[in-house]
This record gives sequence, C-alpha cells and structure tokens, in this order.
Amino acid sequence: MRRTGMTRRSLVAGAAGLVAAMTTGGDAVAAGAARAVRGGGGGEDRFARGELRGVWVATVANLDWPSRKGLTAAAQEAELIAHLDRAVGHRLNAVVLQVRPTADALWPSPYEPWADCLTGVQGQDPGWDPLATAVREAHDRGLELHAWFNPYRVANHTDPARLSASHPARRHPEWVLPYGGKLYYNPGLPEVRRFVQDAMLDAVRRYEIDAVHWDDYFYPYPVAGQEFEDDAAYERYGGGFTDKAAWRRDNVDRLVREMGERIRETRQGVRFGISPFAVWRNKATDPLGSDTRAGVETYDDLHADTRKWVKEGWIDYICPQIYWHIGLAAADYAKVLAWWAATVRGTGVGLYVGEALYKAGDPAQPAPWQDPAELSRHLTLARDHEEVGGHIFFSAKHVAADRIGAMARVVADHYQDRVRAPR
Repeated sequence: MRRTGMTRRSLVAGAAGLVAAMTTGGDAVAAGAARAVRGGGGGEDRFARGELRGVWVATVANLDWPSRKGLTAAAQEAELIAHLDRAVGHRLNAVVLQVRPTADALWPSPYEPWADCLTGVQGQDPGWDPLATAVREAHDRGLELHAWFNPYRVANHTDPARLSASHPARRHPEWVLPYGGKLYYNPGLPEVRRFVQDAMLDAVRRYEIDAVHWDDYFYPYPVAGQEFEDDAAYERYGGGFTDKAAWRRDNVDRLVREMGERIRETRQGVRFGISPFAVWRNKATDPLGSDTRAGVETYDDLHADTRKWVKEGWIDYICPQIYWHIGLAAADYAKVLAWWAATVRGTGVGLYVGEALYKAGDPAQPAPWQDPAELSRHLTLARDHEEVGGHIFFSAKHVAADRIGAMARVVADHYQDRVRAPR
C-alpha cells in the first residue's frame, strides 16, 4: 500500500483516540440487528443501502494490528475487536484486513506459514484463528470483511534464511528475486502465478469473506540504479512479445484475470477488488491518461494496466489510492477522481476512493493537510460523481488517533447514519 507522494513511502505512527462521542444508541441497535439481516431472517433491516465506508487494517510490520508482536491470543483478539467496534462507532461498514502480508498467513494455511506479525516467529501457531474471528465478529457488527492479500511480496529483507524453514520461498528458491532490499516472487513464472492464486483461494474457500482485496504491489516500485533480474524468465516465456515491459504487463493481466475467474468458481458472491496507485498514465505519456505529472505510472513502472482491468470487467471494484490534496499541481485529487469516474463509467465496475487519513495533521505534509476539513471536502467533491460508490481510509490506527479531528469531521459531515455497503 503506497503511502506518500509520487515516488517515496513513509510509515507514520498514531496514538489511540476516542470515538464515544460519535457512537449513538441507534448504531448499537443496527449492529445487533445485523446478524438477522445477513442471515435472511425476520426483522426490520435497519441499514439503508448506500455507499462503502471502509478502513484498512494493516498487519505488515505491525502497522495497525497487532500493536506489537508476541501479544497473547486474548490480547490480539481484544485489539482486533476494538478496531471493529471503532469502525461501527464511526458508522463505517467495511474493514479491509491484511491477511497475507509477506507470503505468510493470518489463518492456518496449508500453503504458507503463520505470519510473524502475530508471534514474532514466522510459522509459529498463535493459538487462535484471526481470520475466522475477524469474519465472525465483523459480520456480527454489520461490517463487511474484505480479506487483503499481497500477491508477490515475500519479505521486507533479502535473506531467505530468515524465512520459516517451511516457507515456499525456501523450498523453491528459483521462484524468488531480491530487489530494492526486499524479496519478491517472480511474476514471470507460471508456477508462481498458480501458487499465489492457490494460497489466496484457500481463504476464499474456507471463510465467508465478502471480498478479495489487493493493494498496489505487482512488479515492484522502481529503485534507481537497480534492475529486477527476470531475464531468464523472459528468455523462457517472453516469445511473441515486442519487449519485456509488454510481457510483464501480460503476466500481471493473467494473474488478475485468472484470479477473478477462480474466485467466482470457488465461492459465489465474493467480490474481487484492487487498490492501485492512482495514476495509470499521465496525459503527456498517453492521451487517455489523467491530467497529472506523477513520478510513477502504474502501466509503465509497475506493469499494472489498471485501466484495462476495469474496461475488461476482470474485477468487481477498483479503489485508487488518491492520496493527494485538492489542488496539488502534480496530481490534483479533483482531476484524478474525475478521471477514474470517467474510466469506470458504463463498465459495471465499482469505484471506491482510497483516502489518505494518515496525512491529516502530519506536520511533514503541506498546508491543506493541516486543515481538518480537507478530507471532508474530498467526500463532498466525490458526491458530484455518481460513479463513486464510497471511500476507504488508511488506516485503522489513524482512525483511532485522528490527530486533528479530520475523521470526526467526515463522520459529522457525511456519515450521520449507518448504511449498508453496496452489493
């Protein structure tokens, strides 16, 4: 999940905050009725159909949850439930939980080891099933649970010996490439593409998740002076392509198309959504592109043809990370939003907007992000585009901290009542 400007990432911390002032008795009643509503039983549906209101809960490097490695199972569960209760308090209706952060798992997977963000030791059983609990507790609160997977990232370091002894990357070292200080599965290998699909589909098969959700990591973000050394795979599989870039895009296209097909075959009703970096191509590069001057273009740099996935209908929703303020010269939120609205129009693919709550009140950010109303203005602007079906906020710890009250302002201005996520 990309966090900052056009070319660099940063991780920012937040402290816990209060949400009681935003919780009403009506919310509690609605949450209590949710079980009967989802199960098709009797009783009044207290949710009006409306927009998606989501929050990302990141587990990689313990960004949001668990707060640190090695907590007891009871403490981990209590923290998770607190995030869910906070979502209800802010009248959200979806939680996007990262369940496969670095080619490991937050459920007892037969394909990959337990994630080290739980116990601090990759492969060590945490003593409970976080994904099963998350699905049950989310649904009991009237929240959708979107399971967030990262297809190709193996580790945030380059030493395979630090991985669990049973890790597939150690059993198949030929699958793995180091780049930019990290390890990645090689997207150019058909056996890798099949394996990562199988690993993710295990969760689809076993749990009543509402959606499969991917973020923006496909081929890695470019690192100056380094090459992603996939020449051998290109030599073996790249025949018929005009250049390596076209072959790489085809590899990612195949991953997306095949995964969508397999999700539908595995469990009906599970949606497939992707949250990419928000610039497909700049207009100066391609007349079909957005009126931006971004330093990264997903088509060229990540080999992710995000526009094509929408036009072909391979995914059910797209959630571009429009992590910029209104009026930014290089990438104006308003212009990028309008481009995406036009892109999804008539396709049947849902459009949700990734919102940079983490920037609100960060002293390193420009003046617009010091204004508690900036984020609320995003939602007001989005209402002028009928294609926009909701917003997802990064991330859970920033919902809790809410440094300058930007999230409280969103709730007060836009989320007076709970609504059901669109289906």
